[in-house]
Amino acid sequence: MSEPYVFADTQCSLGEGPLWAPSHNALFWVDINNNMVLRKGINGALKTWQFDEPISAFAQIPETGDLMLSSATGLYRWSPEKHTRELIHLVEDQNPVTRSNDGRTDRSGGFWISSMGHKAEKGAGSLYRFFKGELAKVSGDITIPNSLCFSPDGSVAYFSDTVTSQIIKWSLNAQTGLPEGPAEIFADISGTGFGPDGSVVDAEGYLWNAQWGGYRVVRYKPDGSIDRIVEVDASQPSCPAFGGPDYKTLYITTARENLSEEQLTKEPLSGAVFAVSIDTPGLPDPELQM
Repeated sequence: MSEPYVFADTQCSLGEGPLWAPSHNALFWVDINNNMVLRKGINGALKTWQFDEPISAFAQIPETGDLMLSSATGLYRWSPEKHTRELIHLVEDQNPVTRSNDGRTDRSGGFWISSMGHKAEKGAGSLYRFFKGELAKVSGDITIPNSLCFSPDGSVAYFSDTVTSQIIKWSLNAQTGLPEGPAEIFADISGTGFGPDGSVVDAEGYLWNAQWGGYRVVRYKPDGSIDRIVEVDASQPSCPAFGGPDYKTLYITTARENLSEEQLTKEPLSGAVFAVSIDTPGLPDPELQM
């Protein structure tokens, strides 16, 4: 494993939602607070798109190069080349308190998305799964939804409400794709002062979690114990994603929001995307089943 390096020296207020899109041979991510989508290939120039509302997560649409966007008002099919979008399904569009947050596609092609309050209002958020045109509510009474990711065989979903300091796991029903039975605690980081933010699972079933406030991404074994720690030069890492042609690059988004001028002077790379070469590959994000 290499030392982390700067992949994109952006100054995102809230960098989030990284997705490697093979159809573009590039990484997409968002700056939620600035209503912006960003893209950069391995050696390519940075490109940005501006929207009129926050965007937080992506899913890949088969064959076209289009992406499904999760926004504050719903799910939209978006063409990066034309910068046009088509409404697919409204989500909490009549709720001015909430916006979308973490999201990821499960192994069956279901797009899990979440909502939270613009000001992280307690219990304002919910968790949903979009699959073959239908939106199912998975859970409610969530404050800061994060860590959505799935085991390699698709039988387990991981999730965190960051304010609880815990990452939980659910067994998924093979027919419905939805949780069955009670959630179990996978990892508890209370006492560290850090918050569990975005997560992703690699090909060995180990979970990589960005820990807000901790300057680090932690790799957890399937039993929830710590395997290794990757440190970055930004205190607020927000979400990891695997990418590159062999999925052996771990990309890590970060954020600048709520940092003082003094803090930003000490960590000027806050808001950048970091990358680190790793030995165990990640898994491609499955394409969406619309």
